[in-house]
This record gives sequence, C-alpha cells and structure tokens, in this order.
Amino acid sequence: MAQQRQHFQRSRHKRKPHEEYAYVLDYLPMGNPSDKHPKHRTQPVVQLIGEDYFLLLEALPRRGASLEVGERVYVGPIAEKRLKIFRVEAEIEYDDLTSFAKSMLPTIVEEIVRKKEKVFVEFFNIAGPINIRFHSLELLPGVGKKTVEKIIKAREREPFKSYEDIKERVHIDPVKVITERIIEELKGGQKYYLFIRPPRREREDVVPPMFLNYLEVLYERVGKQREDEEL
Repeated sequence: MAQQRQHFQRSRHKRKPHEEYAYVLDYLPMGNPSDKHPKHRTQPVVQLIGEDYFLLLEALPRRGASLEVGERVYVGPIAEKRLKIFRVEAEIEYDDLTSFAKSMLPTIVEEIVRKKEKVFVEFFNIAGPINIRFHSLELLPGVGKKTVEKIIKAREREPFKSYEDIKERVHIDPVKVITERIIEELKGGQKYYLFIRPPRREREDVVPPMFLNYLEVLYERVGKQREDEEL
C-alpha cells in the first residue's frame, strides 16, 4: 500500500500525457458554429478521444482528407504519420463536444476498453483502498462493499486473467463498469478520478479532486496494449 501511494505521488509529477492515436467522435467539414474557438466555426474541424489517456481533442483535418466517425487516426508528433490530421489544436472538455460526439462516447470508449483488456484486467488485480473506509473499486458503478470484498478474495486466490474470468468469478461486467466510470470522469464533477485527469477548472479549485492516475500505473505494469504495437 505504501509503495502504491508513493507510485501515485510520483505519477502526479510526470509530464502532461499526450496521445498518439485517437478515435473520431465527430467530423464537421463546414466547421462547428458553436465552437468556443472562433476559427473552428468556419473551417473543417474534428473532435476525437485519445486511445491511451481518453483526452478529448479538437483537430484540423488535412485538406481533402476523408474521415469517418469511429475511425482510428494517428495524432502524434510525427507529421509524416498524420495522414488525415493536419494538427491537434486543443484539448477540450466534455461540455465542448457536439451532441453527436457525446452520443458516440459510450460506443467508442467501450471499444477502447475492450481492446485494452490486459490493462483493465490488471486494474482489478491491483486497485487499492483510498482510505480506511473507502476502496477505489467502489468508484465503479454498481460496485459496493460486498462486491469489493468478493473481488479482493478472488484475486488473492489467483489474479484475474481476462474479462471473462472476472465475469465468472465475481459476476460483474468489467467492460461495462469501466466504460461507465470513464464517461463519468470525462463529464467531471468527481471527488476522485481513477483514470481521467480532472478538468482544468477542477484542478485549479482550492481543494482539487484526488487524481489516482491508475492508467499511468497500469501502463508501467503491462504496457499500453495498442492494437498495432506493444509498448
């Protein structure tokens, strides 16, 4: 536990996370009239969600590029690899998304969670208490103290190996609860954040929310499990 706490403290001081790949949530070839960035109101703009840290991004597409909702695109620093994205312009928040982009979030977040099975199964193996009364697993929707106890006893007997293994041994749907938790965190207003960095306005509060930064911990343990590379 002490070692895990030290790890979280170190993680909070690491560089700002960045994305290399992201999924298209909405593509507006004529611009977004309600965009808070004036130049995005009259030129093509893409809203995306990052594959590794679930960052919400707004980007300019390359001229003539054809983009489809749900498409996975490279958004990293190597310009030659950004075949469809000219430039990532800004990190945005949930309220900046179009209604259509918000409607696509559950489907696309679930797809990412399914592809990162090794990462999120490891979360069930290592998640720890936040304090003496509250366990981080209790932040998952529908998971109460009895289920937490069941998870801890099951993983002490043998670490979980897959989503199906979790389903069979503790009778919860891990993909569903992780997806729902990530979307709750993207919406903001949480006291604790397991996976998503809190919105800027909350980070600047007098008493900011606690960011447990589990993704960084999990990636250091099992890698990022991208679909076309293992890092």
